[in-house]
Amino acid sequence: MSDRENIWIPKLKQQLADKLIDRREFIRYSTLLGMSAGAAYMWAGKITGQPIASPARAAEMPKGGTLKIGMRVPKINSPHTFSWIYDSNITRQMVRYITRTGVDNVTRPDLASWSASDDLKTWTFTVDDSIEWFKGGKMTAEQLAWNIKHCLDPATGSSVVGLMKGYMLNEIDSGKKDDKGEAVMTTEIWDANAIEVKDDKTLVLNLKEAQVAVPEHLFHYPLAILDPAEEGKFGLGSNGHGDFELVEFEVGRKAVLKKRPNSKAHLDMVEFVDLGDNTAASAAAVQSKQVHGVYEGNVEQFDLFKAMDHVDMYDTTTASTAVVRMQIDKKPFDDPKVRKAMRLASDVAKTTEIAVGDLGTVAEHHHVCPIHPDYKKLPEMARDVEAAKKLLAEAGHADGLEAEITCKPDPAWELAVVEACVEQWKEAGINVKMNVLPSAKFWDVWDKVPFGFTSWAHRPLGFMVLGLAYRSGVPWNETHYSNAEFDKILTQAEGTLDVAARTELVGKLQTIMQEDGPIVQPLWRKLFIPMDKRVKGFAIHPTRYFFCEEYAVEA
Repeated sequence: MSDRENIWIPKLKQQLADKLIDRREFIRYSTLLGMSAGAAYMWAGKITGQPIASPARAAEMPKGGTLKIGMRVPKINSPHTFSWIYDSNITRQMVRYITRTGVDNVTRPDLASWSASDDLKTWTFTVDDSIEWFKGGKMTAEQLAWNIKHCLDPATGSSVVGLMKGYMLNEIDSGKKDDKGEAVMTTEIWDANAIEVKDDKTLVLNLKEAQVAVPEHLFHYPLAILDPAEEGKFGLGSNGHGDFELVEFEVGRKAVLKKRPNSKAHLDMVEFVDLGDNTAASAAAVQSKQVHGVYEGNVEQFDLFKAMDHVDMYDTTTASTAVVRMQIDKKPFDDPKVRKAMRLASDVAKTTEIAVGDLGTVAEHHHVCPIHPDYKKLPEMARDVEAAKKLLAEAGHADGLEAEITCKPDPAWELAVVEACVEQWKEAGINVKMNVLPSAKFWDVWDKVPFGFTSWAHRPLGFMVLGLAYRSGVPWNETHYSNAEFDKILTQAEGTLDVAARTELVGKLQTIMQEDGPIVQPLWRKLFIPMDKRVKGFAIHPTRYFFCEEYAVEA
């Protein structure tokens, strides 16, 4: 990390001392600004008078063996366009990231260390000189630059655009027209020197706007650092720089990775086994020790896994969720009164109880979680069926409206949410037909249907998911939401380090979402993973990332 202390570090120390931020927030933001994680933990303990230890890796671990995890095995041929975390859990064993956000939500250097300018507009990354590719040659700053540019190229279609658009891109006219004759917009990198390679080991990002979360953005799971010679493609035989190499792969069946020579990994092999949609099959595979654990435990099986004597249960409170989402350019959801009526007709507490019970907490229809450091508590948006009916009438639907929602049958809690909402909406005259598709078919149309139900993973900061999902014109904006005021405030929030000021900005975004936004959001989820007690070194990551080089298996 940088030898020079960023000007904001003393301010963060004072904010911690004044109890304006907590230890978690201090550690997160001081490390983002270049303080080492060890020093941040030390200072947090010193200032608060409550010593806090940085997570430590076990010194002595069993060697050898094969770890088997039940998890989806999808296509992995285009990592920069991944839409699901389990895709990246396969590739991340081979190709790492510039940074790494750990199980404690603290972001640390991985392929490169960094420093930030005091105005948060210049970020300098220094490549670790020890990183070597499987096929020879050391990692270079030019290779990092290629990967970032590839992700930001609109032709790639990477969700990285949603995170970086506010500070790395300009929106421009593509020269094309849509079906309505309106200009189709696209993006380009805002300046020729925005991504600057100083030398073989030094990469500088020169931002259009201040941004506090650049290191966390660089750990977004589609931004794995690939060999530019392979032009963004990936598969058996691909070059990498991690601890394992992919030696066997079959979509829908399994992915097998073998430890690389000279790797410090404890395991010899890692095998991801696709157990399909059947949750009973997952439980049976853990019970019979066919697999050591699964990517994610299903709510309805919590007690079943807990009763298994050979299993440890790992759980964590997260900002994982799923949203009923409406495309605002499709009727009747083009009217904000209809969208708000959907929210007011929903009973989030009852839905949470039905779908996930104690493994969830109620949400507030704005996609910012109370565990996010930039969350602002707003007055409760309680269920109000009469107010919903009034809004529908004002929107021209006095006699109610008809719609169809597309969803999938698994995991079971998702279907339970949709079923609960459909019943609740009926009281307001909103009659919704459920179109339940097999998962494979659902993911072919998830971003195309006007009304659907989609899961979203944990992000460490509230404005990160808002940028990914609701910023105008970005790849993961499944609702087609576009609000100039929202975009402007979002960009302001992304560049504001002062926690009190940023919380006020995020509060404005939350209010816009409740009044104008495109979602009904009933709940937040607590995640759990069952894992065989023979597995050592495992810790659950709030985004369900697997770092297999840290794990071991007892014989």
